[in-house]
Amino acid sequence: MSGLFLLTLMSLLSGVTAFKIIKSPLWSHQEITERAILNVTTHACRAVAEAEGLDFTFPASFTIEMVAEACAAREAAKSFGKNIRTIKDKNAAVDVKLLSSRRHFDDETFKEGKKLITDGLDAVKSSIKKDNMKFARSKIGEILHTLQDFYSHSNWIEMGNDKPNSNVTSKLDSIGKIADKKRPTCRNCDGDDCTNNILEDILEEKLLTSGYFSLIPFKPSGKCSHGNFPDASALRTPKGGINKDSLTSSHGHLHNQAATVAVDATFELLNDVRSAAGDKEFLRMLGLIPGRPLCFVIDTTGSMRDDIAAVKEVTSEIINKRVGTKNEPSLYILVPFNDPDFGPLMRTTDANEFKKAINALTPNGGGDSPEMSLSGLLLGLTGAPLDSEIYLFTDAAAKDSHLKSTVAALIEKTGSVVNFMITSFSSLRRRRSNSGNQQQIAPRMAVTEFQVYKDLAAASGGQSVEVSKKQLLEAINVVLETSTSSVVTLVVRNSRKSENVTFTVDERLTDLTIYITGTNKDFILISPTGVAQESTTTNGSLFTSVVVGNLQALMLKTEGGLWEIRMVSTNPYSLKITAKSPIDFFFSFMQPIEGPFEGYIAIENRPKAGANGTMMVKLIGSDMANVTEVYLVYSSGSGKVKGTVSSQGNGEYLVQFDTIPSEEFTVVVKGQNGKISSKSIQPATFQRQSSTSIKPSSVSVTIDDENDIIEPGATLSMNFTVSSNGSGGTFSIRATNDQSFSLSFPQTLEVVSGSSTVGTLQLSVPTDAESGTEVTLTVEAEAPDGDVNYGVLMVTVLKEVTDVTRPVCELLSLQDNCTETCGNSTWQLSVRLSDGVNGTGIVRVYHRQGNGTLNTTVDANDTVASYEASCCSPTVEIIVVDAVGNVGSCSFTTRVASSAMTTAKPTDAPTTTPNSSTTVGALSVAPKVNQSFLLCFFITLLAVQHK
Repeated sequence: MSGLFLLTLMSLLSGVTAFKIIKSPLWSHQEITERAILNVTTHACRAVAEAEGLDFTFPASFTIEMVAEACAAREAAKSFGKNIRTIKDKNAAVDVKLLSSRRHFDDETFKEGKKLITDGLDAVKSSIKKDNMKFARSKIGEILHTLQDFYSHSNWIEMGNDKPNSNVTSKLDSIGKIADKKRPTCRNCDGDDCTNNILEDILEEKLLTSGYFSLIPFKPSGKCSHGNFPDASALRTPKGGINKDSLTSSHGHLHNQAATVAVDATFELLNDVRSAAGDKEFLRMLGLIPGRPLCFVIDTTGSMRDDIAAVKEVTSEIINKRVGTKNEPSLYILVPFNDPDFGPLMRTTDANEFKKAINALTPNGGGDSPEMSLSGLLLGLTGAPLDSEIYLFTDAAAKDSHLKSTVAALIEKTGSVVNFMITSFSSLRRRRSNSGNQQQIAPRMAVTEFQVYKDLAAASGGQSVEVSKKQLLEAINVVLETSTSSVVTLVVRNSRKSENVTFTVDERLTDLTIYITGTNKDFILISPTGVAQESTTTNGSLFTSVVVGNLQALMLKTEGGLWEIRMVSTNPYSLKITAKSPIDFFFSFMQPIEGPFEGYIAIENRPKAGANGTMMVKLIGSDMANVTEVYLVYSSGSGKVKGTVSSQGNGEYLVQFDTIPSEEFTVVVKGQNGKISSKSIQPATFQRQSSTSIKPSSVSVTIDDENDIIEPGATLSMNFTVSSNGSGGTFSIRATNDQSFSLSFPQTLEVVSGSSTVGTLQLSVPTDAESGTEVTLTVEAEAPDGDVNYGVLMVTVLKEVTDVTRPVCELLSLQDNCTETCGNSTWQLSVRLSDGVNGTGIVRVYHRQGNGTLNTTVDANDTVASYEASCCSPTVEIIVVDAVGNVGSCSFTTRVASSAMTTAKPTDAPTTTPNSSTTVGALSVAPKVNQSFLLCFFITLLAVQHK
């Protein structure tokens, strides 16, 4: 890995994430971030367990899988890992903005850097409060980078501090005394020795300073430089620098100290977010909740009466069967639609609230056939967590089929699987007239009218199920099996011809199921031992079968080894094979950095067709498993591209492809789980496949994300860039947002092949928009030859926060009758809580570290908390949160009857120096400098200046 915070120069690039694949014992932004997340998560899980009276065992080491297991959420390890990766990626992406001094605390921009952090923290808390977790994760990653840079780029460590500066994240308190802009802060380094280049008076007076960074040899007189290549300001007197980014940096002798304090500071900020949100919401933000989300998008027009009744029945059945089990949905989402309306989106973790919302659905209206189904689906995709399973119920075609490409883009972006449950083909379609009578108005619809649903289902790895209304309930129960925990995909195929498909079954798989949708589909299934069963035998030695409408589900009798299914059909069909297993994977495409640095950057949208490609694969679920093969498999047809796999350690793999195909594809990973099977001395092999298809493109779309927070009533302008390595000409531009806010943009852009063009978007937010509202903005560019790519940006609405004070408490009474036999006695306390005269008001009070009972009462705007516990539990911490997320805490004990209001801080954040046994990740933020490129750059620059 690279060193901590090693700066990244990527001029003219935006919307990408910087990585360099290097192995090193040094700290990186990503390692600091992941370690702190895993640590705070562990503490949150312990608090939840204690509150529920359960035992908690700390993990033996801080890995994604072990923390998930300690939190009794091993099934959520994949979503947990992906969300941590998102935060780390957003952290690393800040280095793209190399010359933004406030984002790195360069150039003594302490006030500006602090404001960026505190404003971002307000946005995070507001977003979590509104259940907009995607933006919260993204913004956390960004502000953590800036926070961590404070300790590497300022002189905080040189002043002798070994604890974080908590005022960096507090609006109320000053960050500290800052050196005057005209006051000298450094002297020349002694050759390569910069250990004493900060002036003694600066350190003695505890004045904050940071290094100046520039690509040209310029800085204010007497000021410190950041130092090290490519900082040209370090060439001017005073020469040298003070950064602690790595052991070889100007102040590299303090690298480990800076990293250690940065870990603690990261823990503090995350713990503040945790305290404001509450432990369970914090864990849900990170995706560490057992069970998968359940998302229903439902047509509510008049003819859907029977369908809605079936959904109500199955919802009640799911809740009754799954609540209290590991398969209980982690989140319930409901989006109704008809014509011309869709929404609003309803999102809850309360099963009974969801059941109530479903039961309140009333079918009405719908005089014409097509409905706003894709608008409803678009709302569901933006409102659901990543990798959700979404079910859309309708008996009509899409009236808004022009949104197909936008929906497809968001399916790729979110990795969600969409299943369409269609009930119009078996009978004449009926709609309720305005008078309320049922009238027959349309015959059976042609299959082509539902093609948009089939295409989107295929792209997402879902099913397009066509059944009669009487069959719907049975079909729902069959398809919903894929929404349970630990479901992995082995095969996803869409075809219209006969072909033989092989798949590997490892012995750790359970509940092996094959789903086939289509008409006139015949097949033969062959086991690893050569036993065959034809489709005409529905209950045989290899599988039992259920047929509902155009869906057939085969429940296999699991046998390890290589299976084969021979499909015999000339009609379109889809084939999906799933099972349950802890071993799974996720991935992201990367591309080489062009220009002054060598390394890789993560791609935010579609990979480039026809070019070579690079992928990062993360394997989860077993510390004995390893990846041996990775393929890009065509979604239709038999083509595939094999990659070259290189292990990076810690379950991460770098995969190189000679050519990215131009056709849609999915990713197939094969490997060994390191376990000797019962029938072989060789380690058992496994196979996994991504569900979502990826469509490569020669077009690129990036959106400027410099500003992603907007006030109610304001208009946000942002640039977007369209480039093409394929055809040039007039590109069609489409832009949408999921909140239906006013949005202006150019309808077309002229783009020359091999070049780029910049356009401008303007998003206007209503004055009544609530703080924390998340806006998902999607921009698509379509080339003259039909090639399409997209860019997605999340923006949050945030009203200016003027309440910067933490809630405080006043001890009213503390009494105990504790004896040596603590189990027979109790103690009580009473506390008055206040948010101040100009505060936004206390919204939540809860306790940690005690197993007693806390009650609150409000009397004449006074909040009084009373607490009673056994003397065997002598300590309690009361957490108080106001309406904007300011957090205060009161700590009490029966033996020391005192209280102290403090900012919520960690009590035992680790300060481990990295080594081979504590390394968290193998992917690091620091790209390697392309020395020859920058040398030429500087020589040319100096020559121009000389002239």
